[in-house]
Amino acid sequence: MCGIAGIVYRHADRPVDRDVLASMAEAIAHRGPDAEGFFVDRNVGLAHRRLSIIDLEGGRQPISNEDGRVQIVFNGEIYNFRELRHDLEARGHRFRTTSDTEVIVHAYEEFGDACVQRLRGMFAFAIWDASQRRVLLARDRVGIKPLFVSLDGERLLFGSELKPLLAHGDVERNVDPAAIDDFFNYGVIPGSRAIFRGVEKLLPAHTLSIDLDTWQVTRRRYWQLQFAPDDSLSCEDWQAALLDKLREAVRVHLVADVAVGSFLSGGMDSSVVTGLASAALPTPIQTFSIGFREARFSELEAAREIAAHFGTEHTEQIVEADAASLLPSLAQFYDEPFADSSALPTFLVSQLAARDVKVVLSGDGGDEALGGYSRYAHDLKEASIRRLIPSWLRRPWLAATASVWPKADWLPRPLRLKTALTNLSLSDADAYANTLSLCRQPLRSRLLNAELREQLVSRRGSLIAANGYRSAATDDPLSGMIAADMATLLPDDYLVKVDRASMACGLEVRPPMLDHEFLELCARIPSKWKIHNGETKWLLRETAKSLLPESILKRPKQGFEIPVDAWLRGPLQEMFRETVLGSSSPVSSFVDQRVATRLYESHLRGTGGHGSTLWSLLSLAVWADRYLTQSGWPGLERGTSEAPVRTETSQPVLPSQAQSSPGPPFHQSSLTEESESVHAASN
Repeated sequence: MCGIAGIVYRHADRPVDRDVLASMAEAIAHRGPDAEGFFVDRNVGLAHRRLSIIDLEGGRQPISNEDGRVQIVFNGEIYNFRELRHDLEARGHRFRTTSDTEVIVHAYEEFGDACVQRLRGMFAFAIWDASQRRVLLARDRVGIKPLFVSLDGERLLFGSELKPLLAHGDVERNVDPAAIDDFFNYGVIPGSRAIFRGVEKLLPAHTLSIDLDTWQVTRRRYWQLQFAPDDSLSCEDWQAALLDKLREAVRVHLVADVAVGSFLSGGMDSSVVTGLASAALPTPIQTFSIGFREARFSELEAAREIAAHFGTEHTEQIVEADAASLLPSLAQFYDEPFADSSALPTFLVSQLAARDVKVVLSGDGGDEALGGYSRYAHDLKEASIRRLIPSWLRRPWLAATASVWPKADWLPRPLRLKTALTNLSLSDADAYANTLSLCRQPLRSRLLNAELREQLVSRRGSLIAANGYRSAATDDPLSGMIAADMATLLPDDYLVKVDRASMACGLEVRPPMLDHEFLELCARIPSKWKIHNGETKWLLRETAKSLLPESILKRPKQGFEIPVDAWLRGPLQEMFRETVLGSSSPVSSFVDQRVATRLYESHLRGTGGHGSTLWSLLSLAVWADRYLTQSGWPGLERGTSEAPVRTETSQPVLPSQAQSSPGPPFHQSSLTEESESVHAASN
């Protein structure tokens, strides 16, 4: 696990400045505290920061082929690298190291750009092929590892985070208004768009290549999850297949030359992963959990039960409200405005684990693979109702009713129907996109200041969620919802959250349930076994009966979220008023502070439940203060990030060089206006 960066100029008479390249690498030093490496060949420069996991001595990067004409910098892990190496050696390739990185180099020599289809793992890499005078960038299938790109007619910049591109000095901080709109819509900036104009994110399962002689740019998608339910197998057959593949996925994710631990939330996914890892290891695995004083947000009791059940070496920590003082430091790591409140505990549990191990497994991906979110069950009910109402009736009539129905949190729960009426008037794809929206219209537009509204007046809004839904190419609603999540919240919320928080602490997180072979198996499981009689993740629950205590199997899903509503009404009041509503706040460049004030006062009075939107405002304000003011850049503030966070241990929560990123929000369910944290981490 590492960080990469690079510069490619179109013309050979424009040499790469090694000092600039070094500055780009230094901006992501937290991702690779163990070593750094550089390659410069006139107008091409590659940089690498290393966190040593495999081949501790020989795996330094950049790494080349035998004659040095192919160079690579790589971030991630390839779990089938030994099998690939054996095949490549049989084809005549010779290796100098035992690292997975060198395997990619030779796979590229042998298979060209199609080498990515043979890789099983998480990755973002850049290859410079001097003989062909071309550059290849690639990102893993589901977007576990990030890759930012800035490309114009004269140069290419890339990096594992946005910070290296900013450190180059050629990327201006011109905020994209559409990115602000997307941020309020989803709480993150999804898809290829980035917060600054002139920067993009390479999409998951994509490659980008450039021919330096012609400067021809080619983008290709090399993988897409195919939903093809197989009804020929019985439920028992699917349980056996699921357990076998998950056991195998966990086993390959344990490949490392250092100790591997596990995040343990107390939910089913992390518990299953921990149990299978415990069975595969010769010694007890170390597990790590975070909890809260507020009982309804804490899963520590369940995590302790699982730790005792599997005999793990367990460590836990309590998070207090004053942990929110970390937000200004956390903003540095997330690069872009990021409104998932679970980023805060994710950072703290990463920090906790990093004291003892370099690698942990997680349960991320189980909800998407096997239908675990309650919003799936809600929207399935909506879809069944929608199909009973003729389109000529529901579209005009329900849409008109929804437009005048009050958005009133004070109404009895059965009468909070605005979202449900809206969704019933829409297509399945558009309805689920509405479900995922963190801040819906017209409030979203009202929150923007007049100048920004004017720039967005002709913008319909992001279609990424609805298009993701349709990409499933099936009339099965659950498959559409999963496809939508895999296009939006999974790569740009959940995986960003874990990547930035863990890498800020020099920790590698591996999610076996996002193994592409496991996902492909799950895409063949009929939806009736994923959500059965309204019960989410039913097949996994049945499969896990042989692994987990009954009390864990019966626990309702609980998101990895913080008590935002209460904190905003209490200990965060001063921070919110100063950062969001202050007269000199840089967030006023985007936000109508009068509307924000009214929203906050309503929240304080208890006449409106606006925690998710308010946290988004706070996150945007903290980010703007960090990235758009003179004091917010350049560089990471080393040795100054101590924060008053109380824990159950006597150790300081933040190491002397800790750097981090922000977190926040909640979404609305579709059947009622009941809150559900769409951005909560999967168990």
